[in-house]
Amino acid sequence: MRPAAFARLAAPLLVLGLLHGCLLGPNYERPKVAVPDTYRFPYANAADVANTPWWEQFQDPVLNDLVKTALANNLNVKQAAARVDEFLGQFVSTRSALFPQASVGFGASRQRASQDGPTPIPAGVSPVFNEFQPSVSAFWNIDLFGQVRRETEAARANVNAAEQSRRATILTLVSSVATSYITLRSLDAQLEIAQSTLASRADSVHVFTLRRQFGQTSEMELAQSESDYEATAATIPQLEQQIGQQEDALSVLLGSNPKPILRGRALADLATPDVPAGMPSDLLDRRPDLLQAEQNLVAQNALIGAARALYFPQISLTGLFGSVSTQFSNLFTGPARVWSFAGSATLPIFTGGNIYGQNKQADARQQEALFAYENAIQVAFQQVDDALIAVQKSREQVAIQSRQVDSLRTYLRLARLRYEGGYTSYLEVLDAERNLFSAELQFTQTQAATLTTLVSLYMAMGGGWVVEAERMSVPAPAPGQAQAAQPAASQPAAQVPQ
Repeated sequence: MRPAAFARLAAPLLVLGLLHGCLLGPNYERPKVAVPDTYRFPYANAADVANTPWWEQFQDPVLNDLVKTALANNLNVKQAAARVDEFLGQFVSTRSALFPQASVGFGASRQRASQDGPTPIPAGVSPVFNEFQPSVSAFWNIDLFGQVRRETEAARANVNAAEQSRRATILTLVSSVATSYITLRSLDAQLEIAQSTLASRADSVHVFTLRRQFGQTSEMELAQSESDYEATAATIPQLEQQIGQQEDALSVLLGSNPKPILRGRALADLATPDVPAGMPSDLLDRRPDLLQAEQNLVAQNALIGAARALYFPQISLTGLFGSVSTQFSNLFTGPARVWSFAGSATLPIFTGGNIYGQNKQADARQQEALFAYENAIQVAFQQVDDALIAVQKSREQVAIQSRQVDSLRTYLRLARLRYEGGYTSYLEVLDAERNLFSAELQFTQTQAATLTTLVSLYMAMGGGWVVEAERMSVPAPAPGQAQAAQPAASQPAAQVPQ
């Protein structure tokens, strides 16, 4: 076929290819989901702080440095960033099928022909000869029915889903660092209470030992005092173990080997962040996990169209242009030129149910992604409501336990006065000391729980602060720490080519 004739034949196909044909399958529309007008447990004094670095509201510079260090060095964040790059590469590879594929080649060989073969070599002609063959080839699979475009749409959604997964990792990381630090300061406070109580009971044992020597108290009262001392002493190694393990866990979040963690403000001195505000409908665009679930749905929705396209013809064009010569000097002359052009179309007639099965899979995966998205939304509303009620009730509990601790301190003071005056036994003093020690520990734990419920609320509500965390992820080194390397989390969000 002459080139002019081929051009006339291929022109309609080229026009169809340039017009991109048609797209099969449904275009994505966000599904309608039941969203409540208000949260089940609204908070009257909520503030619009969901887009700010909320951890700074604790007013602890050490905590701020820990968060920045974690964003810079945490390996889970770096792994999530690498996963975004992986999906971006898959997108570029998938999209490449929309364009003609061209390649160049060059072949060279040296051969010897048989002089006794069916085609005799004329006398004086050497049976040994060279062959040189440069060529340019091209192939284009015209996406007439949108299979590749739907696959590209799905790949783009996968990149976006991976980016939201990275942001969800950042959200979890910041929340985990804040929670771990609060827990660490709570254990520190409990250890201080235990050590203070132990010192007080050591004084009591010393006094009772002296009194026993002079016969002013019974051996039973001395034994009771020693028993309480040992019971308090037993809590200290337990708390020290928990502190060491908490430091190790926090070190891993910071992207380092286990090491001591710097301390800032005491637990009681940490400021209380505001409760974030927002409408339930805002949650769909604020939480990275919900956005990730939606992008997964977008991808599966696009793959329905790619599966539908398998029922239609596959059209491709191929071409080759080059030259073949036994002499390198004649390689680019007219007589050595070779070329070929071809077009093909294939239409499935019988596949034994293969294409039908692929379409069924695509439909089922889209439904699976839809149900996963709807379930993620319900779980998100549950987590926000749980956190809101936890904030309210934990604050009420703190107030109650504060009054209880004050009452028990008064009770202990009066019990000691009654014992010194001879109006009661030492058992009443011991009972008061035990109750106060237990209440002080519980009060400290509830103080920490109140702060961690606020952290959980910020995590449940998501928000633009994740973007702020990305911008702040190149930290100055914390005191005693080496300068951190440029973090993967600080890189801008993946830019998906259109």
